[in-house]
Amino acid sequence: MNPYILITLLFGLGLGTTNTFASSHWLLAWMRLEMNTLAIIPLMAQHHHPRAVEAATKYFLTQATAAAMLLFASTTHAWLTRQWHIQQMTHPLPSTILILALSLKIGLAPVHSWLPEVLQAFTLTTGLILSTWQKLAPFALLLQMQPTGTTLLVILGLTSTLVGGWAVLNQTQLRTVLAYSSIAHLGWMVLVLQFSPTLALLALLTYIAMTSSTFLTFTLNKSTTIHSLAISWAKSPALTCLTPLILLSLGGLPPLTGFMPKWLILQALTTQALPCTATLAALTALLSLYFYLRLSYAMTLTMAPTNLIGTMPWRTPHLRLTLPLALFTMLTLLLLPLTPPALALLSPS
Repeated sequence: MNPYILITLLFGLGLGTTNTFASSHWLLAWMRLEMNTLAIIPLMAQHHHPRAVEAATKYFLTQATAAAMLLFASTTHAWLTRQWHIQQMTHPLPSTILILALSLKIGLAPVHSWLPEVLQAFTLTTGLILSTWQKLAPFALLLQMQPTGTTLLVILGLTSTLVGGWAVLNQTQLRTVLAYSSIAHLGWMVLVLQFSPTLALLALLTYIAMTSSTFLTFTLNKSTTIHSLAISWAKSPALTCLTPLILLSLGGLPPLTGFMPKWLILQALTTQALPCTATLAALTALLSLYFYLRLSYAMTLTMAPTNLIGTMPWRTPHLRLTLPLALFTMLTLLLLPLTPPALALLSPS
């Protein structure tokens, strides 16, 4: 792709997301979400592969459906209450449609089926943008809506954690695995969104750090399947030692960073007199943790010729920029001691 076109698309992508953060009017938020969508579609189809073009088409149709639902619900709310402001959602019917539309945009279960298929068809770099940056604008609108007293978010959150943990068990493609991981983590955020928006934002930031380090690791090793993980030690032995810790942090195992948001979310759910919801969410986290352990086993304890599919690569020097990977890996592994300051920020006083 022409570098000037690439810079223009990335500028539009960033502008659409950041302007959505500052939106207080539903019509302006809808326009900026559309700017975001139209900027990323050429990035998705830039390799002109049939699967990439098909996935970009699926993504466009899904986002167009969600945008139409969002525009219909906001117009209906303005007709019923004479209010266009995002923080003035008082009527239950438009609020429910808007929550479902934003859930479709970010890929929450049960409207998640497009995300694994779309993510599998793209490169790891495009998948990283789709799994992190593209979640920010719809999630910011959910935070601004401040939905309270609704069981819809709890149902969406529990369904997402269950689907994200259960459906990943029989997957062998790493991009599909990361798609279901995204669904499960977004379910945890949505569970606590109406009780503690600050905690949901903290969970989103830790998810972005952990997912970025995972995608950058697989990009550096050029790994796309579980079988290709077994030969990553020949490419970067030091990173192979750290990758199981990154995966276990994604699963929420202490004393790693991923344990902090899960611990705080379970504590918040228990405080809100929802012990059954917290127990079910913790049990679904065990499914994801089992699969991350499987990935760690395939990466560290399975070597050629035991793994018949992988072929040993040459250890040639690479010229990739590894500073972002080092930064995100440090954030993924070492942020748990910062839990007391996080609790101080989350406290209402």
